[in-house]
Amino acid sequence: MKRKINRVLIIVNRLKNEADRIISEIREYLGQRDIESDIFSTEDRNTRLDCTRVDLAFSLGGDGTVLFSARLLAPHKIPILPVNLGNFGFITEVSKTEWVSAFEKFYHGELGVGEHLMIKVGVQRNGDEVISFTGLNDGVISAAGISKIVRLYISLKSTRLGEYRADGVIIATPTGSTAYSAAAGGPILDPEMEAMIINPICPFTLSNRPLVVQGDEKIYVEIGDKQRTSLILTIDGQNVFPLQPNDIIEFRKAEEKALIIHSDKRNFYEILRTKLNWSGGPDA
Repeated sequence: MKRKINRVLIIVNRLKNEADRIISEIREYLGQRDIESDIFSTEDRNTRLDCTRVDLAFSLGGDGTVLFSARLLAPHKIPILPVNLGNFGFITEVSKTEWVSAFEKFYHGELGVGEHLMIKVGVQRNGDEVISFTGLNDGVISAAGISKIVRLYISLKSTRLGEYRADGVIIATPTGSTAYSAAAGGPILDPEMEAMIINPICPFTLSNRPLVVQGDEKIYVEIGDKQRTSLILTIDGQNVFPLQPNDIIEFRKAEEKALIIHSDKRNFYEILRTKLNWSGGPDA
C-alpha cells in the first residue's frame, strides 16, 4: 500500500561534499511528483523548525546529521530517510546513489521503519530540574578539561550500584552502542533493542564493568563533591551542559522514538561486519 507523502523536509549538513547537488536532485525529483519540500540546515539549529504536514524527512550527511534530525523529529513521529554523503555510518545505511530507490520503495510500502529507543536526560540541582535533553546515542559525564579522575555515584531506581572513580561514564542507547561506548569497551547491541548501557570510562577499579539494563530502568548519576576538575554533560556529542557537585543526572527512556527507515541493500550486521573488518576466517 502506498504511503501518503505530501511534504518532505530535507535536513542537511552543508559542509558535506555534494550536499547542494543532492538537494537539487531531491527537490527536482519531488517536484515532478507534486510533493512539497523544504530545506533545514544543521547550521540553523537556533531557527524554529516548522514540521506542519511533514510526512517524511531526508537526513543528508552522516550519523551526526541523523542524531541532529532525530532529536528534532522524534516528537513529531516523522520517519527519517538517512542518506550518507561520506563513508557508510552505522545509522546512515542509504548511499547517495540509492536514495531514489529507497524513497520509491518506502513510498510503495516496501521498506520498513525501525523504532530506536531515545533517552531523556534531566539535571537536578538543589531539588529542581534545571535542564533536560533528549538523545539518540548517549549521554556522557566527564571532566571538562584535561582528563582527570572524577567521582560519581550511580544508582538504578531501586538499587545503588556504588561509587565509580573513572574518567567519566557513558549512558548509551542500543543505537549509541557502536559509538563512544564501543570505543570505551562497551558491548554492541541491536539498535532496535529496549535497553541502556552503563559504561564507565577507564575506571580506576577494574571491577567497574559495562552493564546493560532494561530499557524501562531509570539511571541516576550523582556528582560527588570535592572534585579535582569541573564536569560536563554531553548529549550525542552535540549538546553540552556544565555540571556542579551534588547534581543528580537522571537517565530514562524517552516517550518518543526515532523512526529510521531501513535500507534493503544492507542491514545493521552487514555494516557492522564491514566497519569492524570482520574477516570471518582464522585472522578475524
